[in-house]
Amino acid sequence: MAQITESVSRSSNKPKSAIGALFRRLLRSRTGMLGLIIVVLVTLIAIFAPLLAAHDPAKTDIMNRLVPPFWLDGGNMSYPLGTDNLGRDVLSRIIYGSRVSLLVGISAVLLAGAIGIVMGLLAGYYGKAWDFIIMRLVDSFLAIPSILFMLIILAVMGPSLMTLILVLGGTSWVVYARMVRSETLSVKERDYVRSAKAIGALDFRIIVKYILPNVISSFIVIATLNVASTIIMEASLSFLGLGIQSPDVSWGLMLSDGREYIATSWWVATFPGLAITITVLGVIFFGDWLRDVLDPKIKD
Repeated sequence: MAQITESVSRSSNKPKSAIGALFRRLLRSRTGMLGLIIVVLVTLIAIFAPLLAAHDPAKTDIMNRLVPPFWLDGGNMSYPLGTDNLGRDVLSRIIYGSRVSLLVGISAVLLAGAIGIVMGLLAGYYGKAWDFIIMRLVDSFLAIPSILFMLIILAVMGPSLMTLILVLGGTSWVVYARMVRSETLSVKERDYVRSAKAIGALDFRIIVKYILPNVISSFIVIATLNVASTIIMEASLSFLGLGIQSPDVSWGLMLSDGREYIATSWWVATFPGLAITITVLGVIFFGDWLRDVLDPKIKD
């Protein structure tokens, strides 16, 4: 009985020790810790935006248009980062804009990942006709400039939050499909997969139990880094007028609204640009650390 208790105790301590080792490794990485702090902070800001924002981000006040930040002449603490050309509080709009950036970035990556994983598993595991059809589809997507493809779809369907997520997710799945296919081709030749096939295990069970767990770590790394590029792409499309539309708030839309006033009222466009830069850097820093941890070829 004592031996059984000791064995159970050891097995239950393994996840805790693994989590502890992961956390200690994170503490040793300054950029990884900085990235995690930024990601957590932006996430908390997005979640608690109604509590943090002092003003309605869509409410206009012409009497207070283009008020400078509080540390400049004419500024006041009612609008810490100033107001835009319609008198809307810049800080409140940045706070609410974090919601759109995270929602679009994470949702589009999850959609692209789901499509890419399924396509990659089918192409890598079954090969032959599946592989030929899916890889030719991938080549077709890669042959068309993604930004041009997105602009055409958004122009036809009309810009909206859901359309933006579908377009960004539906055009970026090819990266995941190629990666998952490559990993699947390697994993399916291993002895335990061959043994499972030999005893008559169903293909679905083999894929879910033996292949998918071996490719998921690579997917997590690529997906984390792609959140950053998706946030930039959303801001770019909103800046061009084909992304988020008023009265919704987006950092890219704020940049578009403030570009005409960059010479006289620099704060209107500068602070949303800084928000994009800091958030993207945080995601990249955290993604780089995650890659170092999950990539078995990289050792301390």
